[in-house]
Amino acid sequence: MTRPLRLLLLSAAVAASLAACNRDRDEPKAPAAASNPDALVTPAEAAAPPGYEAKTQYADVKLTLPDALKSHPDLHARLYAEEVRKLRQFAEGAQGELTEAGAPTDRPKYENTVTLTTAAETPKLLSLKRTAFDYSGGAHPNTLTSGILWDKALKRQIGLADLFRKGADMTALDQALCSALNTAKRARVPDGASITFESRPFACPRVAATPFVLTPGDASGKAAGLTFLIGPYQAGPYAEGGYEIAVPATVFRSLLATAYAGEFDGRSTRAGDVTPAPAV
Repeated sequence: MTRPLRLLLLSAAVAASLAACNRDRDEPKAPAAASNPDALVTPAEAAAPPGYEAKTQYADVKLTLPDALKSHPDLHARLYAEEVRKLRQFAEGAQGELTEAGAPTDRPKYENTVTLTTAAETPKLLSLKRTAFDYSGGAHPNTLTSGILWDKALKRQIGLADLFRKGADMTALDQALCSALNTAKRARVPDGASITFESRPFACPRVAATPFVLTPGDASGKAAGLTFLIGPYQAGPYAEGGYEIAVPATVFRSLLATAYAGEFDGRSTRAGDVTPAPAV
């Protein structure tokens, strides 16, 4: 082989080698496998802010989330996304209603304020109370409360049925709630009539269909009972307001599911009507 031919072949080999290196560098790499392929949220979602607020000429909307959610980024991201989506829909709806043909031009703007607070927390459970103030142009605003119960290990929301044994008879708990509610009603309206499960137009609610939160007590890290959230119009006229009725765990302890029985202990510092006093 002549010397020029050897140099030509060597140059071709070097060029091929460099091309291969560049090709390896330019071709996209396959993404590394996620450390947790079952993660419920992305890092961006987990960084959801602690609140949201927006004001337009048609509506004011606001969301406030508790610090406790910082330890539960999956729940934090989920609640933030759900609540902000609903608030944006509310604001869009307000614009449509307040600008529709024939609508009075001097109507006040709408308002929707959602506040989540920590009701109680145990090793397994995080209980949040959701309070929503809504003014949509009616005779008066409405304030409704509901509860969110989060199983921290399962990373999912659970309900009343999950707390109790399958097929548990809830009659005693229904009766305890109805009795405590009538006591609270008599304190507010001494000459008012008592209600029953069959009375009309207002009746005692069944616990299975009533929002609730865990009731804190004197035992650290334990729930002392359940507080049921009864909105206006459910147990009486709007002027009577809503009720928050705490029922101690002694009423239902024997009905609890094994998985959650250990989350309840101690005594509640308050029982019966624990409705917060109206803001001054």
